[in-house]
Amino acid sequence: MALDELLRQEMSRAQTDFVVNIVLQQPALFDELWGYYLHAEDPVNRRAAWAIDYITESKPKLLIPKLPQLIEALPSFKHNGLVRHALRMISRIQIPESHVGELVDFCFKILLMKEMDIAPKVFGMDILYRISNQEPELKSELADTIAYRMDEGTPGYKAHANKLLQVLYREIDELKAKA
Repeated sequence: MALDELLRQEMSRAQTDFVVNIVLQQPALFDELWGYYLHAEDPVNRRAAWAIDYITESKPKLLIPKLPQLIEALPSFKHNGLVRHALRMISRIQIPESHVGELVDFCFKILLMKEMDIAPKVFGMDILYRISNQEPELKSELADTIAYRMDEGTPGYKAHANKLLQVLYREIDELKAKA
């Protein structure tokens, strides 16, 4: 059965694991799966995203050459699930300096979007935090942005945000003490 036919079947963890195992056994299929993620219609693109997310969890090196393309595609994703999987994958690997600005802009935008689901926001926070460790001037902006949405946040958002804010406030105080 062709990969696209498998992706058109049910959306379940079992089916996703089946696709993942096929691609892991035949790595040449990764590029085909990647094409479905970026260019197929819903729900095939979401099913491909789910499989790619699990594949790159165990084999992150597969994502590295695709990362610039993924970061550039982020603003075009119409479904929160595509954004969630993309940010989850990005949160696990080193971000090329050439795409940090683009990623920072995107992550700040999704933190401010009311209609964005909690998971992409959490991954966005984590990515921005990692970047702020390289660019400490972002720490205050990140803390302000997280706090700004706190009143409207879901319990999951608030829990993650509170933990991250504690770390950010401590690090901001340490930076001020050094200055």
